[in-house]
Amino acid sequence: MTARFVAPIIVGIVMLALWEAVVRVAEIPPYVLPGPVLVAKTLWTDWPTLWPALVITLEITLQALIAAVVVGVMLAVLFSLSRWIELSFFPYAIILQVTPIVAIAPLIIAWVDDVNLSLLICAWLVAFFPILSNTVLGLRSVDRNLLDLFELYGAGRWRTLVDLRLPAALPYFLGGLRISGGLALIGAVVAEFVAGSGGRESGLAYRILESGYQLKIPRMFAALVLISLAGIAIYLLLSLLSHLLLRRWHESALSAEG
Repeated sequence: MTARFVAPIIVGIVMLALWEAVVRVAEIPPYVLPGPVLVAKTLWTDWPTLWPALVITLEITLQALIAAVVVGVMLAVLFSLSRWIELSFFPYAIILQVTPIVAIAPLIIAWVDDVNLSLLICAWLVAFFPILSNTVLGLRSVDRNLLDLFELYGAGRWRTLVDLRLPAALPYFLGGLRISGGLALIGAVVAEFVAGSGGRESGLAYRILESGYQLKIPRMFAALVLISLAGIAIYLLLSLLSHLLLRRWHESALSAEG
């Protein structure tokens, strides 16, 4: 357990030290490549500007993730209850997933008058498919012997869904949730880039664009660091949630503890 945390930290420190050494030895100007020390100083001095932008980005990410969970789980349940519904609508979910968000984000932002709502829609489009596909897989991966047992005791469709299919699908759903957490952040940032390029101020992506226009490259790197840290925090929190929900009964969590 200790090595899991210590080894990445050591590698990160070594890489940051090499980065700082290269910048200093080669005398690379800050507007080309700032060193990590300068980025850290900029993160401290520009915090009053970066913090509100970070809050906006995280709010959009969280809202998109919640919407993805609600819509994804509801559709997954409907798909598991009716094969015809799944065959009718699942191909359109795939189409939304494979369509690049960069291509459709300008259209959504142009069609939706509310900027925050358009950003939320873009982030949701990226985030909901892993939850949908993983939950559908989990609902359909129930042990056939248990299904026969429920049928033998006269359990109806809804009782089987609540007592058997949904608990069996929980590990799959949580796996999709961890993926969607990062995708929601990516979708929010991409949508903010599109909105920012159109002159609409939003979150950290807008600050990155603004820093690039003004050649404030250290601030750009500081914003990138915040985005990376936000993504890491989201993944760790969702991994912790998964561990807490599965640690007492599922093999994946039990083997991790062992």
